[in-house]
Formats: sequence, C-alpha cells, structure tokens
Amino acid sequence: MDLRTQLNNRLSDNFTETDVERLLQFGEHYRGKVRDLFIGEKEIIMVTTDRLSAFDVVLTSVPCKGAILNGITLAAFEATADICKNHIIDSPHPNVMRVHRAAPISAEIIVRRYITGSLWRDYQAGSAGAYEIDFPADLKRDQRFETPIITPSTKAAVGEHDLPISRRNLVAEGHVEQALLDEACEKALALFERGEALAAKQGLILVDTKYEFGMIDGELAVIDEIHTADSSRYWMADEYEARFAAGESQLMLDKENIRQWLISQGYQGEGEPPAIPGEIRVDLAEKYVELYQRLLGKSFEPAKISSPSELYDTLKA
Repeated sequence: MDLRTQLNNRLSDNFTETDVERLLQFGEHYRGKVRDLFIGEKEIIMVTTDRLSAFDVVLTSVPCKGAILNGITLAAFEATADICKNHIIDSPHPNVMRVHRAAPISAEIIVRRYITGSLWRDYQAGSAGAYEIDFPADLKRDQRFETPIITPSTKAAVGEHDLPISRRNLVAEGHVEQALLDEACEKALALFERGEALAAKQGLILVDTKYEFGMIDGELAVIDEIHTADSSRYWMADEYEARFAAGESQLMLDKENIRQWLISQGYQGEGEPPAIPGEIRVDLAEKYVELYQRLLGKSFEPAKISSPSELYDTLKA
C-alpha cells in the first residue's frame, strides 16, 4: 500500500483526543492546541496529537502528524544536547514523550534567517515595529538576513493569539528577567545554527523556528518541540535562488503550506474558518512525512502507530 493511501486511511482514525479519564493517574490534565499534558509532581506525560492549529486556532487534524512531530523532536533533542539541556526522559510511544517538569518562561524565542511568513506580512503592512528592530526599507519577500534575528512573542493561552513583542518589552512588562532572556536568546541562536547545519546536509534550508524554554533544577532547558514542521519553516535549498530571483513562492515542507491555503480562502484567524478537505490534509501530511524522512534519514511507517485507545496500556506497560 502506498504512503498516500495509508495516510488517507487514517483521516478518521487518528490521534485527535486522548482518553483523559484513564490517563489522569499520570497527572493533572492540561489541553494545549496540539498536545495533551498529564502533569505529575516531577514528570509530564506529553501526548502529541494529530490536531492542526494555524493562526493560534485548532482547525482540524492531519494524519500521523503527532508521531511525525515527536520523531523529529526526539532526533533534534539528541542532536543538540551538547548545546542546551532539554526536558526529555524517554518516548514510550510514537505520540508520547515523558519529560521532566519545567517552570516555563512566558515567551517564545523565534529565530529567523529569512523575512517571510507573518514577518513579511507585518513588514509589508508597516506593523513590524513591535520587535523594535530597524529593518531596511528595501527588503524583498524571502530575502536572507546576513545574521539571524530574534523576534519574540508572548505565550498565549489556548484560544488566544501570541503577540509580537520586543526583547526590551519582554523584560519591561515582567515576562522574564534580563539575564535569563539573554541566556535563552544565546542558546536559541546556537540551537538554530546547529539546526541550519543539519538541514543543509539534507538539501534543506531551516528558514525560521521557535523555541520554548523552562527551568529544570535551576538550569535553563529547551522544552516542548524543536525543529519540527509545526515550529519551523523549511525550504528546498536547490530551488531557493531561482525562485527568489523570480519572485516565486518557495517549495515548503512545513505548516506554512496550510497557512497559505487558509489565506487563499480569506482566513487569517478571525471569524469562521473554512472546512479543510481531506485532500488538503493528506497533502500536508505528505509534506510532513517528507521532512521527517529527510531529516531522520529513514522511512516513516504509518502502520506502526497504534490507535489512541491503546495508549493507556502502552504507558502502563
């Protein structure tokens, strides 16, 4: 059975919900946009579902998305452990990470190498001033910055929008102390540099990405996910120059594909979202699978992902 058929077959048999009542024995439940957390005293069971969010709104599901994100994150944590501590303990299931409990920093550290996506839209609209960065007046869409820049955002609750903010205002408004923010930004740039190098070896460009940090036993650690198709943008490296010169859109292996589709339907997070056809959801799943296979150097097998109903037994084993 080919990959697209397997993904099609999972459109209605996916990880969108967890058996909260049974999993409560692992800790208090918190439902995020994509992840269900079961928070114990020292550890968290983090279930990465197939839910798809865009513009900070949960919209639908993408077949096998949770397992793909988990697999990329685990590989990225391993590849960057010498740069920054992370929260991973182990992964007892393709959709699950068991992690150390951290005290999260209430900000997302977003590192960008290119001006694209929301930053490009804000730049065009003249509304990129929230970051307090002096952007040149003649930038073009998808243009590369000489050095990566950091454009933080606040960390909003589910159903609310993350807001752009400057490093100065993160401190001034009490989100994070200056010394801790400086350390997080330094670690983020080093993580991004490693991610760029690993992507380049696979013919990819790591365009931008977001990092979340927390404190574990008094030490800064990167948490949640890193370098995935949800938290990052990836382009095909061999297509970049020609497409940029022609003003054409880049070939993307990330969530920006669905953002662009939604924008084409007139939706950017406000009002009633459009229904997303199964074909579009499978198209995105194929992009996620391709990124997984390129970054990890191995095939992705949907058949190996057990159903949500079997998750409890796997965790108890």
